Amino acid sequence: MSPETLHTPPPRRLRLAGIIAAIVVLAIVVAGVATRANDSRRLREWTNDQAVPTVSVVKPDGGQGDGDLQLPGRLQAYARAPIFARTSGYLKYWKADIGQKVKAGDLLAEIETPDLDQQLLQAKADLASARANEALASTTAKRWQAMRDSDSVSKQEVDEKTGDYDAKHALAQAAQANLERIQALKGFAKLVAPFDGVVTARETDVGALINAGGGGQELFVVSDVRKLRMYVNVPQNYAPSIRQGATVKLAVPEYPGKSFTGTVESTSSAINAASGTTLVQVSVDNADGKLLPGGYASVTFDLPSDGALLRVPASALVFDEKGLRVAVVDAQNKVKFKDVTITRDFGKTVQLGSGIAAGDRLIESPPDGLADGDTVRIAAPKAEGDHAKA
Repeated sequence: MSPETLHTPPPRRLRLAGIIAAIVVLAIVVAGVATRANDSRRLREWTNDQAVPTVSVVKPDGGQGDGDLQLPGRLQAYARAPIFARTSGYLKYWKADIGQKVKAGDLLAEIETPDLDQQLLQAKADLASARANEALASTTAKRWQAMRDSDSVSKQEVDEKTGDYDAKHALAQAAQANLERIQALKGFAKLVAPFDGVVTARETDVGALINAGGGGQELFVVSDVRKLRMYVNVPQNYAPSIRQGATVKLAVPEYPGKSFTGTVESTSSAINAASGTTLVQVSVDNADGKLLPGGYASVTFDLPSDGALLRVPASALVFDEKGLRVAVVDAQNKVKFKDVTITRDFGKTVQLGSGIAAGDRLIESPPDGLADGDTVRIAAPKAEGDHAKA
């Protein structure tokens, strides 16, 4: 037997080696195919997961309305009287300056009226002349009446003398009325306070020319500041909640952190078509004089609670061609859009009057492209520490 024959493997061993090699190759191929299939499945699952948007949900806050209606307004004196001149002349002197407390009838100033003084003298002279003529006509009429009794004169002549006396008597009365009119105007030369109050304006000085009537300027302003009034424009949807006699709170810039109490005195009982508001009058006791008329004030109405009014974040609103809506997530994490109406805008939050219920889960910031029936994933709520870091 040759040496080559001794080293040649038998056919049986060769077949076994080939089978083992084929099995190894097949295992490698199968492993590669399985790995690729598993990666493809994972990629498909990841893609599907990414297709489902993750959203944060919030629940609306209920019971809005009580003590939360704040509106601006201006304080005014409960009684304010601008003092105008009823007679012309020059200001002789004034006795009351701004900030001075006065009583009803106190002298504020006096006007010097040289022209009116001359008219007064002339009116007195005219009255004296008219009365003299009246006395002479009366005597003449009586004499002619006596002569008529003796048939010395005719009845026509007696009637003429009687008529002349009646005319002279009427002229005397006209002269008396003219004198009283000028005396009344002379009385207006003294400007007096119409009621107890404070002089809040003085717009004149000594020697100033004073013009009577509507063309003249106001000389003084007297205000009763023991009680103030404030007019507030209340939106129409809150008008039924404003009751006469209700108590309100006021805040003014000059007293930060301090509140004052007022009372709803009356309402206009009508809606202004231009502004959509009703006018409410609030009275404020100001016996201590801390509040100043003309100042700005913020008034807070204590409105009754209304469970139908719900407050939600402004970011939850969606406004598109279908109107104003919010996206609500149901128990199966399906999206449903609901139409809503806004009753009041607070800036970061809005108050809704209809469209949602207190237990609804609202998407805080709905992503673009979201539609009815879409499935969403609810994000885990932030922990307290996360809010602090944000």
